[in-house]
Amino acid sequence: MWLWLLVLLGFYILYRWYQDRQVLENLTDKYVFITGCDSGFGNLLARQLDGRGLQVLAACLTQRGAEQLKEATSQRLQTIIVDVTDTESVSAAANWVKQQVRDQGLWGLVNNAGTGIPGAPNEWLTKDDFVKVLDVNLVGMIDVTLCLLPLIRKAKGRIVNVSSIVGRITFCGGGYCISKYGIEAFSDSLRRELNPFGVKVIILEPGFFKTELNNLQHMKTTLYNIWSQVPAAVQESYGQKYYEDYVKHTEKTFLTLCNSDLSPVSDCMEHALTAVHPHTRYSAGWDAKLFYIPLSYLPTVLADFLLTWPLPKPVEYR
Repeated sequence: MWLWLLVLLGFYILYRWYQDRQVLENLTDKYVFITGCDSGFGNLLARQLDGRGLQVLAACLTQRGAEQLKEATSQRLQTIIVDVTDTESVSAAANWVKQQVRDQGLWGLVNNAGTGIPGAPNEWLTKDDFVKVLDVNLVGMIDVTLCLLPLIRKAKGRIVNVSSIVGRITFCGGGYCISKYGIEAFSDSLRRELNPFGVKVIILEPGFFKTELNNLQHMKTTLYNIWSQVPAAVQESYGQKYYEDYVKHTEKTFLTLCNSDLSPVSDCMEHALTAVHPHTRYSAGWDAKLFYIPLSYLPTVLADFLLTWPLPKPVEYR
């Protein structure tokens, strides 16, 4: 009995291995639009896909980012300046994409643009602090997707939405985790709605990686500015030591966990766009695979304990 189960498991693993290595034909004819290409995952993916001969349409936030990407790639790659929080900018980009792909449609959309700042304990923040993050990570992503959906349906293409392991389990305050949970929900509903059209919606859930999103100095400066504007009564409840320990904990977390090699993420994105049988979800990084995703399945009380025991304690708690 157990022997047959092991044999079946072996055949299943071999079958999945074979499926994972089947690549689409005519990749050089396929157009892919990627947001957030100034640096990080989007920049690396744009260069990888360009190297494989795909028609890359790269959206950057700054002219400098666009110029640097053009210098590092072939003449096939085209760039456009897009602010995903500006509906007019998104609409103009969608019209530009339509002109590029013409009757062929858009094979791939990678919603990669994102920000994590400002982030801090929720009570230290204002409504505007949450809105700044949600506008980029969630509302902007939805706007881009809706504008390009007709072109994606025409190509029976793929949408790759960059979520995070914090889209499964929350470990910090602010809009970042909220936005990633929103991406998961939007992607799940979109996947089910677009399945009859032959469109695949794929979610990527990276762990900690060293990108501009995780710029430690910027994060520390932002925390200082946030703390300095927290009402005095709230500061007294937490205490100055809590703030100092919180900054140290944040610094230690990012220095310890952040992987400077971004290729595990870009490789997942590339597979999602070029494989015959893409996965519905990809997790990138050993911290995601071995800790955070398993943690998300634990009883809430246990997950809460594991996530909060290393955190500093406020004055009122002590």
